[in-house]
Amino acid sequence: MMKRGVTLEVGNDGVAIIAFYNPPVNALAIPILDGLQEKFAEAVRRDDVKAIVLTGKGGRFSAGFDINVFEKVHQTGDASVMPDVSISLVVNTIEDCKKPIVAALEGLALGGGLEVAMGCHARIAAPGAQLGLPELTLGVIPGLGGTQRLPRLVGLPKAIEIMLLSKPIMSEEGKKLGLIDALVASEELLKVSRQWALDIANMRKPWVRSLHRTDKIGSLSEARNLINIARQQAKKTAPNMPQHQVCLDTIEVGIVQGGYSGVLQEKKVFNDVVSSDTSKGLVHAFFSQRATSKVPNVTDVGLKPRHVKKVAVIGGGLMGSGIATALILSNIFVVLKEVNSEYLLKGLKSVEANVRGLVTKGKLTQDKVQKTLSMLKGVLDYSEFKDVDMVIEAVIESVPLKQKIFSEIEKACPAHCILATNTSTIDLNIVGEKTSSQDRIKVPVVVGNCAGFAVNRTFFPYSQGAHLLVNLGVDVFRIDRAISSFGLPMGPFQLQDVAGYGVAMAAGKVLANAFSDRSFMSPLLELLLKNGRNGKNNGKGYYIFERGSKPKPDPSVLPIIEESRRLTNIMPGGKPISVTDQEIVEMILFPVVNEACRVLDEGIVVRASDLDTASVLGMSFPSFRGGIVFWADTVGPNQIYASLKKWSKLYGNFFEPSRFLEERATRGIPLSAPSSPSPTSKSRL
Repeated sequence: MMKRGVTLEVGNDGVAIIAFYNPPVNALAIPILDGLQEKFAEAVRRDDVKAIVLTGKGGRFSAGFDINVFEKVHQTGDASVMPDVSISLVVNTIEDCKKPIVAALEGLALGGGLEVAMGCHARIAAPGAQLGLPELTLGVIPGLGGTQRLPRLVGLPKAIEIMLLSKPIMSEEGKKLGLIDALVASEELLKVSRQWALDIANMRKPWVRSLHRTDKIGSLSEARNLINIARQQAKKTAPNMPQHQVCLDTIEVGIVQGGYSGVLQEKKVFNDVVSSDTSKGLVHAFFSQRATSKVPNVTDVGLKPRHVKKVAVIGGGLMGSGIATALILSNIFVVLKEVNSEYLLKGLKSVEANVRGLVTKGKLTQDKVQKTLSMLKGVLDYSEFKDVDMVIEAVIESVPLKQKIFSEIEKACPAHCILATNTSTIDLNIVGEKTSSQDRIKVPVVVGNCAGFAVNRTFFPYSQGAHLLVNLGVDVFRIDRAISSFGLPMGPFQLQDVAGYGVAMAAGKVLANAFSDRSFMSPLLELLLKNGRNGKNNGKGYYIFERGSKPKPDPSVLPIIEESRRLTNIMPGGKPISVTDQEIVEMILFPVVNEACRVLDEGIVVRASDLDTASVLGMSFPSFRGGIVFWADTVGPNQIYASLKKWSKLYGNFFEPSRFLEERATRGIPLSAPSSPSPTSKSRL
């Protein structure tokens, strides 16, 4: 077994191989960085070393800097725990080394891994190696010289694209761009790299210091124009992500003042962005997502996941076609069942549109479209269910229909098949009531069994809060704008238009019945349906939907909204309430936090961070805010409690603070701090 750490071996040819190993992805942890400094110093001192090859063990170079250090910065508030790698290691030790250093890359060279490699005097790679700088996804910028060296190696347009989109490229493309000097088979990688290093030492190949290159930068005016275009684009696509602008500013400093000045600027601003709220949120979201794979009494007792090769999806609507798309993209064969040929064709076309849409967005190559779609088969009966590993029901929220389907598929599927439902709200015990295989009905995220489960229950006040505000006189489109500005992809009313009123009404009734003591029932959706509006389904809702253009607010919906206000009659003194945009966001999201507190108190989720992950992945809560519970702790439980208490006196029980929130607020305990769930809540998991 290989030991973690850094080794140095000198061959008869005078080439020192410095190799590091830190499984699973060779992260550049502080001990590894210290070891590299030590081994490089030794290689430089030794007279028998003419040249150096740097490589990673275990089939990969490095996935980058150890982001556990970022978490330590966030916990302590002390950015000085960040090691000085950019100047001390990459510039002084590697790039300015008196002996040539060649990086031998395979598997992946991402983030700090690629930055260290770019500091070397040449890069040799195996085919299929991933190369990229994804730091912006963690709220920071490349911090080991990447903002300066990548533009000098691949040109400014491609460097901006790689950094701002956090999109890796393959080593084959890297070779064409000039990032990689040679592409060789994995078994030849060290041999070729050794020879390349010797050739540099013997002046048979160029000794290139990337930071000193300017040939791919272009003129100053061209560079500034490209950066300004990228700035405007980033303002549109990432308005809440300040690291994009910081990255572009840092690139510009290097172009105007020189590479080394750029590295110094990069080091300075990195310490600012790593301490930002954006980085705290994104790093928390990163770790939270990985923590979901740790399930008590499952992963800790050695249980292994069953391999799934074929899945049946029942229902080809919005959710069913989306699930089928995700499965075939994961190379899982899918049988899509519908009740008639018309619906089946519509479902199959939806999946095809989803797949082709990924090509348009650059997330799938054209040559993979047919192979992906060949994994999908449409059926009208259960004959193809005899060898499926899982069935996912994705029909409308109707208890009798779901019960009928489950009693049928129980007979049609093999004994090992998992029976799953995509229900948003209905208790699984009710769904499986008519079957004799209730132990086979599972959900893919570990949550407690209750109406709405974890994330739908947590977010049921989201749309209700939006409707409450509308009926209190707040403009529907202003609400959507405020929520979008907060960071969600669209506001609650545009979301209802897109998802369909049938889903919203069915789910709303289930949740309102389950939590009647704190629900607000608005007549607005029923009024819209009576007026012939059904959102995106028929092109008219709160917004007008026309092919090829963005949804536009529909002023003709305003009289219907006025009718809803007349029926609910809750505006104080008959006049609209006056609120700021921030208050709009808080009056919609603080009740969501309040319900999250009840979910935590009842032990519906394993840990608070699971609810954060579910809110980000399931509800598109902005990842840069960390998730619903993390954001609430950032705001402060005391502020949320005080606001809800005030609104409950003004507008009723919908805002009444939960016992858990009141306790945490008054005792000064974060909402995310672990609590001991009752025996009843434990039995739900």
